[in-house]
Amino acid sequence: MTFSVLSPKQKIIFKWCYNSDKTAIICDGAVRSGKTVCMITSFILWAMKCFNGGIFGICGKTVRSVERNIISPLMDIADINAYFKVNYLRSRNLLTVENCGVKNSFYIFGGRDESSYMLIQGITLSGVLFDEVALMPRSFVEQAITRTLSVENAKLWFNCNPDNQFHWFYNEWIKKADEKNALHLHFLMSDNPILTKKQLENAERQFTGVFHDRYIKGLWISAEGVIYKDFADNTERYILDKFPDDIIQCNIGFDFGGNGSAHAGICTGFSKRLQKVIILEEFYLKEIVSPARLESEIINFVRKCQSRFPVFDGYFDSAETTLIKGLKTAFAKERMSFNIHNARKSPITDRISFTNLIMSQGRFFIMKNCRHVIEAFRSAVWDSKSPCDKRLDDGNYNIDSLDAFEYSIEPMINDLIES
Repeated sequence: MTFSVLSPKQKIIFKWCYNSDKTAIICDGAVRSGKTVCMITSFILWAMKCFNGGIFGICGKTVRSVERNIISPLMDIADINAYFKVNYLRSRNLLTVENCGVKNSFYIFGGRDESSYMLIQGITLSGVLFDEVALMPRSFVEQAITRTLSVENAKLWFNCNPDNQFHWFYNEWIKKADEKNALHLHFLMSDNPILTKKQLENAERQFTGVFHDRYIKGLWISAEGVIYKDFADNTERYILDKFPDDIIQCNIGFDFGGNGSAHAGICTGFSKRLQKVIILEEFYLKEIVSPARLESEIINFVRKCQSRFPVFDGYFDSAETTLIKGLKTAFAKERMSFNIHNARKSPITDRISFTNLIMSQGRFFIMKNCRHVIEAFRSAVWDSKSPCDKRLDDGNYNIDSLDAFEYSIEPMINDLIES
């Protein structure tokens, strides 16, 4: 990739650090607006011009997300690789860049949770780039910032897509950009010159509701109202009368009930080339039962699914370790070929965003016999009283079936996005 054509805002990203007294830059806004690749390129160019032997930080939600979003694209940028020797040592999470006797080191850090700040303690940094800073805990970000305080001319680089208007980064940095001596640039997809009109129109259709407001319009806005609005308004569009004949793989997700919630299981099928995601069968039991009865019911459900579809893996609510252990023993006694895994339980907004995405792409369907999960998708709403994105769980809504479905697709999400 080369940078012969840049939008006005992209040009500012490359210039600000040389001719401005600002100590930080914040780029927020829509997805696919050309923020990230310009930020990492300009960050490297600035570091190589202003320092020799410097140590820098590149931070993301996880080390692997940095490798995917930053390191891999960097290796493909022709304008960088034509002038610098770039090497990434994955075993040390270390990127080195050198040219004509100048060499700098860029350590990769993941800010997954509140304990992550300890990973960055004790190191002195000449600059830090935060990729998707809104996904990182405040303690981690602030610890990384303090690592630069003793270095003259150190600078900070932040990019992110919007979250809700109560988010700490929005209130402490974006709204206080002048006070923080930071340059704030708000991006829309139209600020990316490589996107065609057709690509812009296609991107508009890929998100609905709050995710459209955030990812397309670039707004910091609270999640409210019906979560799956298009499904609620046009349910018949997503319902199938007969089983598809091109199912190549199936997973079962299972959420254990308690305190009035239901035991819920979902068998999800994936078509050839992972073009479609279909909820094929459901399990729903809203009553108090013994562990032995529950094991028997689950075994019968799995056996029913296996009689029709290629089902070999189940992803179960990892909070119930005793029940999972009992199930593994029960399946072994039955000599059934079925692998039980702990559900990944990724952030709820990631799961909901992905489901909205495949819905908007016309790739999501439910068999008409799965009435509990159909109603769950139609009625799910955001918790208006929560300062963060949270699905309302007050006992009046069936979020158990939704959790079970999400557990079943989590291992496939990256492959489904790329298909």
